This record gives sequence, structure tokens and C-alpha cells, in this order.
Amino acid sequence: MKARIKFRKYGALRFIGHLDVMRFFQKVMRRAEIPIAFTGGYSPHMIMSFASPLGIGLTSDGEYFDIELTEAIDSKTAVKRMNEVSIEGIEIISFRKIPDDKKQTGMTILAGADYLVSVRKGALPSDWKEQFSKFMSQPEIQVIKQTKRSERMVDIRALIDSWEIRDEQIYLLLAAGSSENLKPDLVMEAFCQFLGIEPDSVKFQHHRLEMYTDRSEDGSLIPLEAMGVDMTGDEE
Repeated sequence: MKARIKFRKYGALRFIGHLDVMRFFQKVMRRAEIPIAFTGGYSPHMIMSFASPLGIGLTSDGEYFDIELTEAIDSKTAVKRMNEVSIEGIEIISFRKIPDDKKQTGMTILAGADYLVSVRKGALPSDWKEQFSKFMSQPEIQVIKQTKRSERMVDIRALIDSWEIRDEQIYLLLAAGSSENLKPDLVMEAFCQFLGIEPDSVKFQHHRLEMYTDRSEDGSLIPLEAMGVDMTGDEE
């Protein structure tokens, strides 16, 4: 039996890295007495996988990780127990049963993520909203995308599913997952280059709203949370 857990990450905890988040949740599982399964062998560890680790400095309302359970546990009880042993900056939102199929893990089915971007330090030109519209009206936005092994020129415009100006913030829905993945900082770096200003002269704050899959019947994006159902403690 597998479960998908959704949580928020905010405040000062935005500065802790992914490994620390993993260690934190390992402690939460023990203290909340969640019946999580372990691997076999000489060095067993909790069976836990995150959909898409959040970068340091980012906050989020929609983080996910999947676990394997040894027995069923009521979803409301699990959320309550985990929040009781959590700390300021991490809030568990839901705990839902998902299919056992390995092809249905959050990491595997992830297709998109959306963000709110705001200026944290420095300033954009007074006409930045008009300029951003022009920036997004381009048929292509070619940038150099670096990976651990190489760098290549890619068209990121094709990876931006939708965008919107919301007061003084920018909303971005971006491709995410193992095949195509675009981070908001690369979009804003390209925008600064479009404006002709140094990317380092403006610092942005990125807040992830949700993560999505395209496994709906019509192929539209739906939250990863929607792929699961709430559990009761008497399930088999």
C-alpha cells in the first residue's frame, strides 16, 4: 500500500536543503508512528520518494512525497499526528492512498508546476509589465540550459504552458518532470537579458503553488493530490 503526502514549506525553513527535508520527515514518521515500510538488507531505510525537490530559498504550498505503508492508517489521523510533531515552516496538508503501480509515483507522473514570482531585491523598469508581455510574445526564447554533464541551447518558450501578471507578481505554469523541466529562475534570467539588465542586479523570490500530472482523462493538468483518495484505518 502506498500513500502520497502533500505539505507546505515556508518561512525560515525555505533555506534548508532537500537532504535535510528528507531527514526531517524520517524523524516525523517515527514520532508520528506512521507505519512506513523499510527496505531490506543490511542497511534498511524508509521507502520514501519526493516528486521534485524544492530549491533552497523557495517556498511552496504544494510539495509531495510518496511512501510505502505496512498497514492502512486513517488519513485525518496521519495528518494530525504528523503536524503535532512537525515544526514551524512545515505543514502537512494531506495524506492519500495512491495506486501501487511503480509508474504512478509522483516523480514519474510529474508534468508541470506553477509559481508566483516577485522581486525580492533591486527593481525592474517601470514598464516591466508591458515588457514582460512582449517577452512572452516571442515565438522562441533561446537560452543556454546547463546540466551536470553539459550545456545546450534550448527554446524555453515551449516549456512555459501559461503566464499571467498578477498585481506586482508574475504567475508561471512551467513544464516539470524527468523529460522536460524548467525552473522559474531561468525564465527570469532570460527576461532580464531581454530587458538588457544584468541578471544579478535583481533578485527574485519564487513560490511554488502546486505540482501537476497530465494523467487526467482529457490530458489536462491536475494536481498530484487528485491522483489519490483519503484512507480509513480499516482498509486492507
